[in-house]
Amino acid sequence: MEFISFYSGSSGNLYQLKGNSGNLLIEAGVPINKIKKALDFKLSGVSACLISHQHLDHAKAVHGIAKAGVDCYMLKETAQALKFEGHRLHVIEPLRQFKVSGFSVLPIPINHEAVRTGERVPGVGFLISDEVEKLLFYLDSFYCRYKFKDLDYLALGINYSKETMDPNLNSTRKKRLFRSHLSLENAVKMIESMDISKLKAIYVLHVSETNGSKPYFKDVLQKKFGKPTYCH
Repeated sequence: MEFISFYSGSSGNLYQLKGNSGNLLIEAGVPINKIKKALDFKLSGVSACLISHQHLDHAKAVHGIAKAGVDCYMLKETAQALKFEGHRLHVIEPLRQFKVSGFSVLPIPINHEAVRTGERVPGVGFLISDEVEKLLFYLDSFYCRYKFKDLDYLALGINYSKETMDPNLNSTRKKRLFRSHLSLENAVKMIESMDISKLKAIYVLHVSETNGSKPYFKDVLQKKFGKPTYCH
């Protein structure tokens, strides 16, 4: 299993997971021309695209992806918000496993509120297995109630920390940030709750440009857990 991060952050997210019998796109939050270029114009080899939720930094190009012949998997609420329909749409449900091209995928509910409005946004992360290795992809959630074991890879959205947060952030924005994205401190607690004996790598995603620090996050996690850590 190979996890690739092409774009990560509030300006757009695009990831790829390659397994034994196919490959998945996770998110489509950049323009379709950037997706085509990232994949060397080989979208025909993509098995499917998984969309976590409706925000455009995760789903901007979903219609373009579908027009290129790629099936898209998302919640009903996500499809409705994006006005996405047709035979390329596959509606998924939280905690109901499905299979696509040799992958088993379990949607894991996220806890996410829009930073600007405070509105709760339905969404999911993905626990993905190719029957040999297992990856948890979990972005845009300020906490996780679930515990995991036997993970080989962890791709986790860590947006900010108390140490790196912008001191000029106003109180309203700060409160909404606390209920929209995962902090480094809560990420540490989340990982501590797991059995990480098999874990081969931690991928840190969606780091805030103003409230986070990739070098600091990498240093803290690598020292704490002793696992190779990559920040994107």
